[in-house]
Amino acid sequence: ITVAYTLFPFRQLLVDRGYSRRVATAAVTGVAGLALVAAVLPVVYVLYRRRSTLLDLVRSLPDSIPIVVGEYAVVIRTTPLIATASELLRAAALSVAGAATVLSLKALLFAIVVYGLLARPGSVRSVAVGLAPSSIHPALERYHERIRATLVGIYVVQAATAIGTSLTAYAVFALLGYDAAITLAIVAGVLQFVPVIGPSVVIITLAAVDLVAGNAPRAATVLIVGLVVVGFLPDAVIRPNLAAVAGELPITLYFVGFVGGVLTIGPLGFVLGPLVVGLLVETVQLLSTAPGVEDAPDPDDVIQPDREPGTE
Repeated sequence: ITVAYTLFPFRQLLVDRGYSRRVATAAVTGVAGLALVAAVLPVVYVLYRRRSTLLDLVRSLPDSIPIVVGEYAVVIRTTPLIATASELLRAAALSVAGAATVLSLKALLFAIVVYGLLARPGSVRSVAVGLAPSSIHPALERYHERIRATLVGIYVVQAATAIGTSLTAYAVFALLGYDAAITLAIVAGVLQFVPVIGPSVVIITLAAVDLVAGNAPRAATVLIVGLVVVGFLPDAVIRPNLAAVAGELPITLYFVGFVGGVLTIGPLGFVLGPLVVGLLVETVQLLSTAPGVEDAPDPDDVIQPDREPGTE
């Protein structure tokens, strides 16, 4: 439903240009499906094929990492961490390969539902509006605009920023001589969907690995250049140019919705969490601008009648 909500303006644009409803719906659904496959398939393929490279990167860590702060010293044993990371990577690769058939059937059902919603959008709107009294139709329109803006911010703006992050990350990692530059760039792009943290996790991890391995110059370079070019530049260039179209939530509210949604309902919370927060914000705004709210007297300004001592 949320994807159909996001694609409807593109479908309507084709209809306004003279294409039939069926042709426009099929074209938008097909292009969206191909875009989804083009975005997901390379990520899965690269991570599956290059899992050995990721394991080699993890195994390159020394058995222990001493951390000395003043008179205190702590030794971190990496052997259990390496074993756990290796097992997680193998399990993830096998689960993705084993779920290919089920994912294909879900993708087919996904396409059918999106096509059906786009083919008859007026029916869905008529039912939603018809069930509500006419007095709250303006509020429903406000909710509609908030949903559209939030979903465009989640799908379009985040996807564009992630693509830009992957491209800049590949350029930085390739120039610095990392063997798995493509894999690392894709991971950095995927992490762009995680607010606040983002691709900086990859940059800090690479810097830590290089520092432990004794390559301090490259560690300093990837930390400084990576945080600026990969972690900051796509957000500073791409996101502001698209934010006017999307009307995104403030980053703090988006982060609360993202984290709360993922922790509560799993991967679907990536979309539904920020959407719920956006609807809550719109509800508060509607209540604050409701007729009579702004004109209501302040309780402190109301003159209370004199009362006798001891009376209620």
